[in-house]
Amino acid sequence: MREAILQLFKILDQKPEERDPFLKEELAAFPYVNGGLFTEEDLLIPHFTEQLKDLLVNKASADFNWSQISPTIFGAVFESTLNPETRRSGGMHYTSIENIHKVIDPLFMDELYEEYESIKSIPQISTRNEKLLRFQTKLGNLKFLDPACGSGNFLTETYLSLRRLENKCLQLMIGGREGQGTLTELFGYDFVKVHIQQFYGIEINDFACVVAKTALWIAECQMLQETNSITNFATSFLPLDNYTSIIEGNALRVDWNSVISKSELTYIMGNPPFVGYAYQSKEQKEDLENLMKGFGKNIDFVAGWYYKASQLIQNTNIKCALVSTNSITQGEQVAAIWKPLFEQFGIHFDFAYRTFRWDSEANIKAHVHCVILGFSSCESKKEKVIYLNERQKMSAKNINGYLIDAPNIFIENTKKSICEVPEMVKGSIPVDGGNLIIEEADYDDFIKKEPQAKKFIKQFYGAHEFLHNEKRYCLWLLGANPSDLKKCPLIMERVQKVKEMRLASTKEATRKFADYPTRFMEIRQPESNYILIPSHSSETRRYIPLGFVSPDIICGNANLLVPNASLYHFGILTSNVHNAWMRVVCGRLKSDYRYSNTIVYNNFPWPNPSEEQKKKIEETAQAILDARALYPNSSLADLYDETLMPPELRQAHRANDLAVCQAYGFSKDVMKLESRCVAELFKMYEELTKRNS
Repeated sequence: MREAILQLFKILDQKPEERDPFLKEELAAFPYVNGGLFTEEDLLIPHFTEQLKDLLVNKASADFNWSQISPTIFGAVFESTLNPETRRSGGMHYTSIENIHKVIDPLFMDELYEEYESIKSIPQISTRNEKLLRFQTKLGNLKFLDPACGSGNFLTETYLSLRRLENKCLQLMIGGREGQGTLTELFGYDFVKVHIQQFYGIEINDFACVVAKTALWIAECQMLQETNSITNFATSFLPLDNYTSIIEGNALRVDWNSVISKSELTYIMGNPPFVGYAYQSKEQKEDLENLMKGFGKNIDFVAGWYYKASQLIQNTNIKCALVSTNSITQGEQVAAIWKPLFEQFGIHFDFAYRTFRWDSEANIKAHVHCVILGFSSCESKKEKVIYLNERQKMSAKNINGYLIDAPNIFIENTKKSICEVPEMVKGSIPVDGGNLIIEEADYDDFIKKEPQAKKFIKQFYGAHEFLHNEKRYCLWLLGANPSDLKKCPLIMERVQKVKEMRLASTKEATRKFADYPTRFMEIRQPESNYILIPSHSSETRRYIPLGFVSPDIICGNANLLVPNASLYHFGILTSNVHNAWMRVVCGRLKSDYRYSNTIVYNNFPWPNPSEEQKKKIEETAQAILDARALYPNSSLADLYDETLMPPELRQAHRANDLAVCQAYGFSKDVMKLESRCVAELFKMYEELTKRNS
């Protein structure tokens, strides 16, 4: 079987005049393919079983119309044969046709269709045809690069889209020629201007490179058939043209200008790999460091593609659009990535899709939360657009790194608040191997066996316990009398285990604290009421549920806390003004909010209220706590479920939101639109930081 296949491939790769004249008739009938598709070099022929042979010869050829296959889905199907570890380590994510168009439509297809419709509306046929021919030539001169092309989905769908548009041009010209000459007189023999040679790609996986080339060949064949049906001009698809514009290589090491000169390139597009810093291989981290020379710390792998693209397009008219994990427009990564790229290469965003879930055409779908960023270094009269979702968009004067219409301001880590407010710190950290923590299920038995230990046990809040109203406890032995502890063997047993655990640590700081096994390693518990903020909270909540907590409850390090806080501070932090700021500048865990003191709290611009306004905020803050108290058996997770929030609590929050907005002096328009509110906060931030510098 293998020899027969190799013989067939040899025939397919030979021009008719080079073939053995004594070939069997059935072999001689096979067309010359060319294109390198069937070269024998390094050709791997799988082992064919009878079942596989029957499936391929009888089922696949007889029962399935291969001519109708989507070349874009064809690539995704072959990508799915890669093992999951290869896909994960490479940051590969499948791409649906719908999502590809979220990239290519605002990047160029929308504008091209607008131009076509404008030409189509010209009543004079000769003028219209002349402009259509020029438009066709323009389509044929566009050059595209996908520097992480995978199986070629973006390149293939772009080729198909351009050829469909070109076919519309041909159809319009044919319908309006009215005796102006034959088809060849009107168009010339080469009446198809868009070719796969306009499409360039870089891909690290050799198998994906081959699939990408094959997908483009399939697309070219299908579109030529469609063109033939429009023009009634029979043109053969074979032989294939040699296609060498997709190269195998590491895109962060390859010189993109050597793949296609930037003087010829029109657009860069694609879906580069997403790999968080913690999951990057040693080689991937080295690639980022070597490329970005020190300013690419703790950032996603995809940032390397933005750097390479920005570097290439500087002082050119090339436009780009890339899909990315949404983390690069949130939290610390915004300043780390975009500040140097904006300043060093002069790029700006032309359009952006805010966070949405990126699905694929593959059976095993990759659900990742993404953004799409269209950018260039050239000035454009075209309005900037922020896509809020698939149905809503808004024009913008400027799109900053957080994807809002506001100046290019970067919120960086700061250890101290830019306003005169109480310090926010992390909760206390046990570093105890779990030995100072008592679970709810163990509490009663512990007290029963050792009732004298009760005075050393306090309620403990992790984020989960706080949000879900669950009980958890800890041994709080700060200031405990050693003679009292000796009378508690269960406590002594746990303290000994803490000591052993810390001594066994690889960290020097932890080993040092083996000398203090009765205490948490880091203690930040306040002595007065404090505000508690869970570090992580669901994106489905309009308000992060905050606590106004007694010092008798120990706050763990899954939370942040504000000691010496008042109802006024609680009212500001629980308001939608603060939550709107948080939603824009915070980091994310998948799509959930990741609150931080150094990014969110310390950079938040507080208002300067009058005494009357401050009193009103305190009253509305207390009303929120009172409304919660009406439902003692409901957890904060229940109360802040947007579907289930009790009317008393919602009304209390709305009253507080209004009071806070009035303290800021916000107009009704700003109060109604969250993005306007955040834009105003960015202006305040800019003024405050200038004043403090």
